[in-house]
Amino acid sequence: MARIVFDLPAQFGFSTELQIYISHVNQGGHLDNAQLLSLVSEARLRFFQSLGWREGHVEGAAIVVGDMLAQYKSEAFHGQTLRVQMQPTDFNRYGFDLVFCMTEVSQGREVARGKTGIVFIDPDTRRVTPIPAAVLHKLQRSALRES
Repeated sequence: MARIVFDLPAQFGFSTELQIYISHVNQGGHLDNAQLLSLVSEARLRFFQSLGWREGHVEGAAIVVGDMLAQYKSEAFHGQTLRVQMQPTDFNRYGFDLVFCMTEVSQGREVARGKTGIVFIDPDTRRVTPIPAAVLHKLQRSALRES
């Protein structure tokens, strides 16, 4: 089976830190893959909050995750702190990719990388809707400033 190869952007415009709790750890003693996605979701929520939005209300639209890609680089364990960096990329009419890189803080060791495909929807009809112009402008400005 071919491995996923995923390159990271040169820089990231957003960073947050999350601690690994015992509930994030599986029977193998390391960060569970499903819980990794939960931590990425928490970081995504913080990314949107840093721009002044809630995921359920982004200038009148809501967001959903259209797809997710994750490439694991090393294990992470209970009690460790992870830095999750994020950068918006690959904009299209209805969304964009939110690229992430997760590193263990004390050693600077990469744990995982990947992307979340963000899709904008109308909260009333629950149908895909174009990215609100103000959102697109703010995200693109952020991406250009940091790249």
